[in-house]
Amino acid sequence: MGEILTIALLFSALRLATPLIFAALGGLFSERSGVINIALEGLMLAGAFTAAVTTYQFQNPYLGFVFGILAGGLLAYVYAIACIKFEADQVVAGMAINFLMIGLPALISGAVYDSSGSTPQIDKVDQLPNYFNNVSLASIIALLLIPVCWYVMYKTPFGLRIRAAGENPQAADAAGINVLKLRYVAVIISGVLAGAGGAYLSIGQSSLFTRNMTAGRGFIALAALILAKWRPVPVLIACLFFGFTEAIAIQVQGASWAKIGGEDIPVQFIQIIPYVLTIIVLAGFIGLSRAPKALGIPYRKEN
Repeated sequence: MGEILTIALLFSALRLATPLIFAALGGLFSERSGVINIALEGLMLAGAFTAAVTTYQFQNPYLGFVFGILAGGLLAYVYAIACIKFEADQVVAGMAINFLMIGLPALISGAVYDSSGSTPQIDKVDQLPNYFNNVSLASIIALLLIPVCWYVMYKTPFGLRIRAAGENPQAADAAGINVLKLRYVAVIISGVLAGAGGAYLSIGQSSLFTRNMTAGRGFIALAALILAKWRPVPVLIACLFFGFTEAIAIQVQGASWAKIGGEDIPVQFIQIIPYVLTIIVLAGFIGLSRAPKALGIPYRKEN
């Protein structure tokens, strides 16, 4: 086991944790304001598909990254309208967004590129640039967002209002805070950040969009958020933990010692390691986390 604990493995964990960090920080804003964001998976897919298409068409990864962010924010706005204005069940509406973004990119890609499985390959020079140990610009941005989000959430009036809207919206309203408007803004921010995570997947970590390429990362990001008790710095630790497990799973696939009874461990068993650990961690820690008191409860302003 000593051979896998290398610096390269740590950098691999950071790369794999990057989309989780973006999505989990996005979920932080939404859920702190009182809106459950099960739609993180779909928002990431929107960002990934839009970024891949834009980058391929214009050969510009920065433009692709920006458009991926905008796509996530726009879809989050639709989600916010359903949950805040029409008071739809937030879990059901979130799953509807997820299902939509599993099928819609395949439909568009099939019509435009004659391939519903993936978009065309993006040239290496048109992908987000990498630096030391193949760490992408997006990974650096994700790390910098941790202190920024902490400062915004705990040291600014905006962050205080978000937390108030998620804990006691009636008291916040009485204090002159527009709870509904604040929740709209928080959900859109969550879409912007989740879209950034998806964009990184398709034009940073990969070189094209493939159907359902997030592979449950939106749900893992939500698990990391719960494990972190809806706090920015622990979000980083939780995401790095999940990134580390995925990095180990990838490295184990090619390891000579990964055998049982002289036979190679089936690759499917290795690939499920991060997801099994997610379930175990949630089962062990979810009872210790206290969600915002008004999370998932629609707020209706009294006249």
